[in-house]
Amino acid sequence: MRQDQYDQPISTTSEAAQDAYITGITRFLAADAGIDTTFQRAIEADDSFALPHLGLARFYQMRGRGADVAAPLARARALVADATPREQAQVNALGLLMEGKGPQAYAAICAHLAEYPRDVMIAQTCMGVFGMIGFSGRRGREAEQLAFTSSLVPHLGDDWWFQSQHAFALLEVGRTAEAEPVIEQSLATNPRSGNGAHIRAHLYYENGEAEAGLRYIDEWRNGYSKEGLLHCHVSWHVALWALEQGDLAKMWSVLDADVAPGGAEAPPINIMTDTASLLYRAELAGHDVPAERWSAISDYAKQCFPKPGIAFADAHAALAHAMAGNSEALQQIVSDAAGPAAETVTRVAEGFGAVARQDWAAATTHLVGSIMDHERLGGSRAQRDLIEFALAGALLRQGKGDEAKRLLAMHRPVSTREGMVAGLNG
Repeated sequence: MRQDQYDQPISTTSEAAQDAYITGITRFLAADAGIDTTFQRAIEADDSFALPHLGLARFYQMRGRGADVAAPLARARALVADATPREQAQVNALGLLMEGKGPQAYAAICAHLAEYPRDVMIAQTCMGVFGMIGFSGRRGREAEQLAFTSSLVPHLGDDWWFQSQHAFALLEVGRTAEAEPVIEQSLATNPRSGNGAHIRAHLYYENGEAEAGLRYIDEWRNGYSKEGLLHCHVSWHVALWALEQGDLAKMWSVLDADVAPGGAEAPPINIMTDTASLLYRAELAGHDVPAERWSAISDYAKQCFPKPGIAFADAHAALAHAMAGNSEALQQIVSDAAGPAAETVTRVAEGFGAVARQDWAAATTHLVGSIMDHERLGGSRAQRDLIEFALAGALLRQGKGDEAKRLLAMHRPVSTREGMVAGLNG
């Protein structure tokens, strides 16, 4: 029986299938391009090998291609009966996840990792700020994320992919000094990992190193295919730093080519959230955003996320709808917010609605109510700075500049640039 790169038995006798499957896993963990075609090569070499079918289904899910998931998932389930117990458990756990059975999937994942802690395709589901923990809606989920990665250090601590994820967990709880050598070691092993480069960008952000961060990630992405799962989001980092440094031409160019609908080739959640976020940060910095841009991203949000249910997406969709004047879509999120973070979504949505109406007192009331638990929305600290900045902007509009400065000094003392909120330096 052959093995994957983590020394786990895999049920194929084909060397070509083994090699293609290993390459597919590597590309998946690096957020690289060609994940689907590589898994397809493994299938062509051995169609009876269940795991490439499963990998293909998981890739489709992460790409936002939900309609394409069912067929390869069904094929994996049909083939796995004669495979190893680990492979059977992997198909079961990921199958539950892809069918939207979150609690059952999480229980199966935890049980699986207790027995097979080097099964990265299972561990990956709970990594990062968009994973099962990141999107759990639970209070304290950043600390929970670090506890999760820390439990796997004895088993995966020398692996480049795991190191990047552990570094991210450290960053999100403010342990930047500890994160730096971990992410540097990861990138020393695989400098072309999209996950690694992305997380290195977050380290620059958290340390307030805008010039170095822009220089690094802008150069790195030159060799990164637009098909890569993180191309849109690393481009958001580029555009954000360009905005911070006053290079509006670069900010708009990157937004249109690599982040916004029609330019980016990315999962819809990245396109919608990163575009809405960048547009509002531009407004907060004192720049005019054409109304048609807000209308376009509001329409995209309505098309791709017609019903509330994913807190991080809902918060950004609410912003898009509010700024576009789409009161009906905004009210749907306010009234129909669902899931474990529903009350936080409602507060943030109402806050953005008040911002759009320029009712700064109401905006302050709603946004203050979300400051202490907006981690429940999911996403990174860098992404959720949008809420801190929005509140600072509302305070400034009421002549409360000292309060706005205290807010950012208390919550984001290093990474925040005062110039990102117009008038804060005045």
